[in-house]
Amino acid sequence: MKTKIFADANLTVGEISPNLYGSFIEHLGRAVYEGIYEPNHPTADENGFRRDVIGLIRELGVPVVRYPGGNFLSGYDWRDGIGPKEKRPTRLDLAWFTTEPNEFGTDEFMKWCRVAGIEPMMAVNMGTGTIRDAAQLVEYCNHEGGTDISEMRKANGSVEPYHVRYWCIGNEMDGPWQIGHLTADEYGKKALEAAKVMRWANGGMVEKNKKWSQTPLKLIVSGSSNHEMKTFPEWDRIVLENTYKQVDYLSMHRYYMYSEERENPLEDFLGSADDMHEYIGTLRATIEYVRAKVRSKKQVKISFDEWNIWSVTAPRLEPLWKKAPHLLEDVYTFRDALVFAGLMNTLLNNCDVVKLGCLAQLVNVIAPIMTEKGGRTFKQTTFYPFKYIANYAKGETVRTFSDSDTFENMYGTARYINEAVCHDRQNGRVSVSLCNYSGSSREVELELRSFGDLEGEMYLEMANSDLAATNGFDRPDEVVPSEREVPAVKDGKVSLRLPPMSWSFVTFRTK
Repeated sequence: MKTKIFADANLTVGEISPNLYGSFIEHLGRAVYEGIYEPNHPTADENGFRRDVIGLIRELGVPVVRYPGGNFLSGYDWRDGIGPKEKRPTRLDLAWFTTEPNEFGTDEFMKWCRVAGIEPMMAVNMGTGTIRDAAQLVEYCNHEGGTDISEMRKANGSVEPYHVRYWCIGNEMDGPWQIGHLTADEYGKKALEAAKVMRWANGGMVEKNKKWSQTPLKLIVSGSSNHEMKTFPEWDRIVLENTYKQVDYLSMHRYYMYSEERENPLEDFLGSADDMHEYIGTLRATIEYVRAKVRSKKQVKISFDEWNIWSVTAPRLEPLWKKAPHLLEDVYTFRDALVFAGLMNTLLNNCDVVKLGCLAQLVNVIAPIMTEKGGRTFKQTTFYPFKYIANYAKGETVRTFSDSDTFENMYGTARYINEAVCHDRQNGRVSVSLCNYSGSSREVELELRSFGDLEGEMYLEMANSDLAATNGFDRPDEVVPSEREVPAVKDGKVSLRLPPMSWSFVTFRTK
């Protein structure tokens, strides 16, 4: 069966923000300790940062990282993580029932970001925290000096401000599991006041002078933690009506899982990408409704700052109150990588409204990178779709028209051939990401005439007869992409044969 995909360079979805390929580090499990920070590791630098991990993060192409949470955020006092390490308090983390030694905090994260070449995306506590705490963290990070708070930063080793632009106002405040959970109206009012004082502490957009400081803040208000919440999308509407004029992004979170307990487990899992598209569409409409209601010309965008595949049924094997326990260390299958690639396609196909994305998380905890204490690393199956899409799918996403047949699943109807086509005009590159969710091979014809005279550059393929195949420390290359012969472009058309259950990534260059 042949699927025809038509892409027109003149019909763009929108510009792809580099920050769509961001990630997330939370004080959860071994994401920080034994993940990015392990002073006694053979590759550790003078700061205790694992250089082997930094190398893999650079290979992924991650531009921005959200920190310090996550559920951890809602019980975290940022002051616990600054100053001399021997004087920092050890606390109970009530979000994950672990012990937090506070050996790694704001200053270490900022230093790590500089070393890794990453832009920080900070978050302020809206659970147990106050709006004053939020304003003072902004002051600590961004104020030049001369105040008690900014001089603390200088005394802690950073004379220059950190100039943090991106700030999350809380985390998943719609969830009853959240420390300090609030109703939508309660949170909306608190978030509005937090946004105001955060901007004022930054010296930007004060009503009296309408001037920005050197580092204009980009504020992200907490939206729904998933679209299965009973409060969705009313939560998002109410929060936005309270905060629209002060914020720049609405956050959204979503995790997908494979479950044998479902009637059609494989089909339901493979339908995740199309479900994500519908979820984004609902939030897009909600934002536009509120924009019209509050009579604003500003376009609030979406920060999809938690997304991934997560086997939420994985048991906890270590005791409560342990420092850096092995938590949520999912080992991803080839099947997971197929769905993961489709989720990335969905982000690309909504790049006009989704301008920030954070894969949750980056190391050890539901992550593309896994580490051993004192030892090795390996790349999960999901590492590869992220790496190639993040490094090559740049510029703009273009609209596609496909005659792919479909299959039924718990979310509705999904396409067997899931695609995203991106056009990097500056570098003369067209990239195509293709998922074949069929159990049989498929012929695909790409119509690319509008992009000019193209020639093939790269053709990668991930296919495996065992959907449950995984990588590991002793078998790091069990599931990796293989290079295929670069396809010919004839009269602007490209013919491909996609193996059953496969992900293919093809790039072309303008001659």
